[in-house]
Amino acid sequence: MIKHIVFFGLAENAAGKTKAENATIIKSELENLKNVIPQIKMIEVGINHPDAPAGNTDIALYSEFDSLADLNAYQIHPEHQKVAAYIAKVRISRYAVDYEM
Repeated sequence: MIKHIVFFGLAENAAGKTKAENATIIKSELENLKNVIPQIKMIEVGINHPDAPAGNTDIALYSEFDSLADLNAYQIHPEHQKVAAYIAKVRISRYAVDYEM
């Protein structure tokens, strides 16, 4: 099993929306990918708690795939690409790790 974890830092304002609005949109769009990309075995998106420490990132994505090939299929899927394009417009940082269990 491949676990794919990504953290995003968001701009305070981008694409005509606040950070909170963009975080909500990203969460919804990423979690909806489970309905259209069959390779996703599990996906969860968390928005940083407003009272959490100031150096935290804004969004955490946790997802699971049966194989690296399935993760790669997810990465290039057109619906994922749409969400990724939006995230690219509103993020200021991205950190990721993919590991096998």
